[in-house]
Amino acid sequence: MKYLTILFIGVWSFIPKKSIGQDSTSLTFSGYCELYYSFDFDHPETHEKPFFLYNHKRHNEVNLNLAYAKVKYTAAKVRSNLALMAGTYAQYNLLAEPKMLQLIYEANIGLKLSHKHNVWIDAGIMPSHIGFESAVGADCWTASRSILAENSPYYETGIKLTSTNKAGKLFVSVLFLNGWQHIQRPTGINNPSFGFQLNYRPKDNLTLNYSNFIGTDKPDTTHAWRNYHNLYAIYQINKSWGIIGGFDFGGDKNLNNEYSWWYSPVVIIRRIVNNSSSIAFRSEYFNDEKQVLLQTNTSNGFQTFGLSLNYDYSVTKDALIRVEGKGYFSKDKIYKQNKANNNYSILLVVSLRL
Repeated sequence: MKYLTILFIGVWSFIPKKSIGQDSTSLTFSGYCELYYSFDFDHPETHEKPFFLYNHKRHNEVNLNLAYAKVKYTAAKVRSNLALMAGTYAQYNLLAEPKMLQLIYEANIGLKLSHKHNVWIDAGIMPSHIGFESAVGADCWTASRSILAENSPYYETGIKLTSTNKAGKLFVSVLFLNGWQHIQRPTGINNPSFGFQLNYRPKDNLTLNYSNFIGTDKPDTTHAWRNYHNLYAIYQINKSWGIIGGFDFGGDKNLNNEYSWWYSPVVIIRRIVNNSSSIAFRSEYFNDEKQVLLQTNTSNGFQTFGLSLNYDYSVTKDALIRVEGKGYFSKDKIYKQNKANNNYSILLVVSLRL
């Protein structure tokens, strides 16, 4: 509990007590919960879906993917967030973190640096600056995440300097990080990591983004260096149709100063049918032939094409049922089906978001 105690003391010490309840400040409480049932037609004996997936991980059982309780404080020059979580998302994504830190979804404090400009510095555990998909299903067009999102950071820990222009259309961020999706820096890694984000909204229906990560995820003795780039565009064509296009590529440098690269394009098309239902189609490809991120121990590495079809139905304003079927088709036989190897996998996810 010492981590949470220190965090609460730190947040409370920055809050101007006399201002609580005034118009310029707010203290809000919120929560999120996503239950799911997932089925893998490969019938894995371990009840775990393919190794490259971390959300909706459990096969043939009703489970909790992610639930959190959050408190948020905002004032003219101070802001802070604290959210504690549970679910299989935390179980599998934060497996390498100490037990107590696996409870934390978000914990950060921010200070405004300028009276005239919207410039902030934030420190702590924060959502990742990479990608258009998050661990929160409510923020995503599909029930499950893409392979790209599952194998890039969902969260990060460090210091972030941000600036937003007066029109609110241009957002720039520079980050000093503990590493590639780490709260506590692993033993043997002392070199710092860095990030950058440029998010631009030229129109209300169009978002353009570039983010990167420059750092390491391997011990200092390997002299490895990760160079990762994330690009995407979100275009809401009209009230009914929207499209997301993304492309990520990255490389790790080895002792011979040679880079091993991986890349992944993804396209999502969503059709809003009416006020209560929508349909989304996703097409994606992930190529990690050198097995930098995804080790298959096969001759062609991880080269996988994915398709998914998603249907959403809003029961109420706060309750959403999602049904998604998807298939993965790989160059090598990396899936086990009835104790034999196969090069494709078919999955089903049904989720209830509250």
